[in-house]
Amino acid sequence: MEFWNHIYEHFNPVAFNLFSIPVHWYGLMYVLALLSALMIAKWIVKKDNIAITKEQLDDYFIYAEIGVILGARLGYILFYDIHTSYYLSHPWQIFNPFIDGQFVGIRGMSFHGAIVGFLIGSYLYHRRHGIPFGRLMDLVAVSVPLGYVFGRIGNFLNQELVGRVTDVPWGIYVYDTLRHPSQLYEAFVEGIVVFVLIYAYRKRKAFEGELILLYGFLYGIGRASVEFYRAPDAQIGYIAGQWMTLGMALSLGMAAVSVIIWIWMKKSIIKR
Repeated sequence: MEFWNHIYEHFNPVAFNLFSIPVHWYGLMYVLALLSALMIAKWIVKKDNIAITKEQLDDYFIYAEIGVILGARLGYILFYDIHTSYYLSHPWQIFNPFIDGQFVGIRGMSFHGAIVGFLIGSYLYHRRHGIPFGRLMDLVAVSVPLGYVFGRIGNFLNQELVGRVTDVPWGIYVYDTLRHPSQLYEAFVEGIVVFVLIYAYRKRKAFEGELILLYGFLYGIGRASVEFYRAPDAQIGYIAGQWMTLGMALSLGMAAVSVIIWIWMKKSIIKR
């Protein structure tokens, strides 16, 4: 347990260097997250005999990932970054991986921003190719959670989004302070638990699009719960008392919107 408590002192966040450019474990985990989501989607399409071809799925993946990357970066700038006005007036800097001539990568991604970008990308694909929007969303709802696990492990390896101060024996020392490994809590709750529940329910869905609403609810509640163990963003702090974080508020809002849309959809089905 002693080694685990001090794991950051024995771990290099840089996996290797490629032509003098450092490749971080976080970046590798992000790639694994994307690829695993695509592989799971292809498996589910075949297993459940969903009417989407391999070619259509590959094309959709491109739309979705462009939306995710753009949305995640822009969402971070709008919601979390303290230099929002600078980036809005210098938009070419948003994806600039260099600072003072040194490669540092693109830092700062927002999950909730990624959701917005993903929805826009998915809608554009739906409009262009005619595949039912709800069908796409349900496929994503089953495919994304396990990929999300890699993303949170990437946060852990990158020593970011750290937990709140604790005295539990499995805590991790971050700058000489013992903290919850909240990134791993999130990987389990928002990734594995959410996947198991959605996968088990998928054959019982009442309408196309129900699974993505279930995902929005489960993720929102799970993320809000784990936020009690996660330190607030340093540049924002708590937005209410000593417990409500911005991530918690956005997640609860996401869960509430999912429930409202679900109720509306159910009433629409009953009226038909």
